[in-house]
Amino acid sequence: MQFAEIPGLPETKKHLINAVKQNHLAHALLFHGPEGSASLTMALALSTFLYCQNPSEEDSCGTCPACQRMAKLVMPDLNFAFPLISKNKEEKKEEKEDKVDHLANFRKFALEQPYGNIHDYIYFNGLEKKQLNISVGAARKIIQTLSLVSFEGGYKMMLIWGAEYLNTEASNALLKILEEPQHKTIFMLITSRPEQLLTTILSRTQKVMIRAFTDEEIHEYLVNGGFCDAQTASQIAMIADGNLREAVRLVHQVEDQQVAWVRDWFRLCNRRNFKEIFTLSDAYHKYDKEAQKSVLQTGMNVLREILLKNSSVDSLLRTKGEDRDFIEKISGNVLTEDHIPGLYQLFNQAHYHLERNGNAKLIFTDLSMEIARLMMKISQHG
Repeated sequence: MQFAEIPGLPETKKHLINAVKQNHLAHALLFHGPEGSASLTMALALSTFLYCQNPSEEDSCGTCPACQRMAKLVMPDLNFAFPLISKNKEEKKEEKEDKVDHLANFRKFALEQPYGNIHDYIYFNGLEKKQLNISVGAARKIIQTLSLVSFEGGYKMMLIWGAEYLNTEASNALLKILEEPQHKTIFMLITSRPEQLLTTILSRTQKVMIRAFTDEEIHEYLVNGGFCDAQTASQIAMIADGNLREAVRLVHQVEDQQVAWVRDWFRLCNRRNFKEIFTLSDAYHKYDKEAQKSVLQTGMNVLREILLKNSSVDSLLRTKGEDRDFIEKISGNVLTEDHIPGLYQLFNQAHYHLERNGNAKLIFTDLSMEIARLMMKISQHG
């Protein structure tokens, strides 16, 4: 990863490069920004710049042996730590027999989805319904790894992705080495939720705030990368709201089955078909939490489409085919722009309770009843 591969963010790139040139780079950096930001890619680009044998004033060369290895994330002195499943002894034995290569999986994930979030990582590795953390055992392994001599005599780096998953014991185990690392050792902690890190960890790191992308930066990335044409890129950039992960997802979204799922759900609510709603609640309850939250997010996206249609901004609509027909029929006839804010609030409340481990079936059923009640009021006053 080179700085040039990251769209925009010139101020952050300049800040990091100047820190290297002036020998002011801290030994422990915390890259943090919203989901879909360049927190991981910026850390990788900085690592490449530090290892590069022929760097320019603004970037790594991209062609030297070190840059070539960094392009595959196989630099011997570049180490990774990331969330894994907490296992009992029997599960650890089974995993050893299966020879799961977590490092290879993470490298593949980072290369294929550099702007992905923890939920992408979970699905990429098939870890649904698993409890993840970075354990004290992983922390001890970090300490042991960094106590060894550098393979090539340069920097030894430790990138901790998903640093918010460091449990308390692991965080405490890392405090000393974070404060007093060996010479030419650099920690790069990467997170979208810095508030979940212990204060003692935060106080030992230099913060590198990675802002969300601008619409122009997302547009440039999509067009220059050949993802879509300029007009489509402009529409997606507005919808993505600074989240490059979301922008790429929207481009690749050929047929979103969840939109169809939400479409059928809204129709059941409009008909007050409570028997089918309860059946749908059972199905919803069987999803893992991330899928449940994704349904709610899709529901909010549908509400946004309805709001755009009611506001006669058809050029920004991204639904097609049967889903577009649904939006056109429900807009105005069933839901108007006056009702969308209230529904948004209901969806946000449901999402909030899911995040706090509320009962998914009850949450979904209650939300369905509220939607049905609102639709009934609208039809009565219509």
